[in-house]
Amino acid sequence: MRRELGLTQQTMADDLEISPSYVALLERNQRPVTADMLLRLARTYQLDVADIASEDGEAYARRIGEILRDPIFDDIDLPALEVADLATSFPGVAEALLRLHGAFTREQDALVQQRASGVEAGEADPVSEARAFLSARHNYFHALDMRAEQLSAELDEAGGAQKWIGKQGVRVRFLPSDVMVGSVRRFDRHNQQLLIVDTLDTASRNHQMMTHIAYTALRKDIMAIIRAQSFASETTEILVRRALAGYAAAALAMPYERFARAVEQRRYDIESLARQFGASFEQVAHRLTTLQRPGQERTPFFFIRVDEAGNVSKRLDGAGFPFAAYGGGCPLWSVHSAFRRPGEIITQWLELPDGQRFFSIARTVTAGGGSHADPRVYRAIALACAAEHAHGLVYAADEKPDEVPATPIGVTCRLCNRAECKARSAPPIGRDILPDDYRRAAGPYEFTA
Repeated sequence: MRRELGLTQQTMADDLEISPSYVALLERNQRPVTADMLLRLARTYQLDVADIASEDGEAYARRIGEILRDPIFDDIDLPALEVADLATSFPGVAEALLRLHGAFTREQDALVQQRASGVEAGEADPVSEARAFLSARHNYFHALDMRAEQLSAELDEAGGAQKWIGKQGVRVRFLPSDVMVGSVRRFDRHNQQLLIVDTLDTASRNHQMMTHIAYTALRKDIMAIIRAQSFASETTEILVRRALAGYAAAALAMPYERFARAVEQRRYDIESLARQFGASFEQVAHRLTTLQRPGQERTPFFFIRVDEAGNVSKRLDGAGFPFAAYGGGCPLWSVHSAFRRPGEIITQWLELPDGQRFFSIARTVTAGGGSHADPRVYRAIALACAAEHAHGLVYAADEKPDEVPATPIGVTCRLCNRAECKARSAPPIGRDILPDDYRRAAGPYEFTA
């Protein structure tokens, strides 16, 4: 009742003319609520005695009894007296049990809904499975990276990717979008031509040529990785093959040792690195997540790309960032507000509910836009690393993580228990919403502490 009224223990103690410690003892069920105390409560807060005289222990006992009838507890002997003792003497433990079971029930409901939508139990979502495959390996594939580095030296000797491709008997042609009919890149195997739309900028053209080399010259290396893994569907395999080709293309354009040295020299200045290697901001950011070669590791990063609606189109985890698999992300993270400041690099210190701190770099990037018929599409990307690694980044300058205020964010609203957040879109799982008959909180939801 105190929480519902929005009162502190000290305020309630003053109202009732008792000590704060006595209020605390009453709340912990270590002192009985006497008839005199009931009358004080009713008189002070203009309540009906019947509304406050009911035993919370009885309510907890009833609710716990209901969840203990779940089949998962069938093999446990749970006498009614023990349940009543738990509810009366340990209301905090009872509340924790209720929340856990609530979260468990919601997870079951989500699986039922997933099955109803056509996904069978045990059948993995191809996109999620592909992301899990990359995440489990910290987005680093040693054999493929080493082979790409060797091949990159050959490209340099040949005078670049286009000339190297020409030496393989393949002609590279840049054609108008109406001729390409919706394609950005197409390999005409019959005529031995690599066709690329001519509206791409230099970095994107180079990336498409590198991707072609990855699919052809590095195909055996890519397939060796795929054959070593069993995927739930052919779609997952296609997505993984595409991801590995993109990985190899980045490794060709930015070979590991040379790129890693430049990263240290330029202190992770993404724009500077992009100019040095003829790549785009996004391509460099992507490559930074892969620098995990044994003995030559660099700062581990988490990478995410979102559209203006918050949909995630790419996610690479090399830093252990706890991103939600389902539902929207936290709107307080600057990656979602970067669209208000297109092209500008936005830095932010982040703190998760468990105390973990990260440093984030966010910026908008574009796709398309090379012609009137190809409108520019805006996306936002973010790189995040653990706070202890931020000192090596030019963006953090001389800032000290412990002295810089961090933005409190959550993984997603359903998994975040920050009661004071005004940006919340949904209450957290397993928490009861408090009524606002007597008090309206500043946030959209107020729930049990």
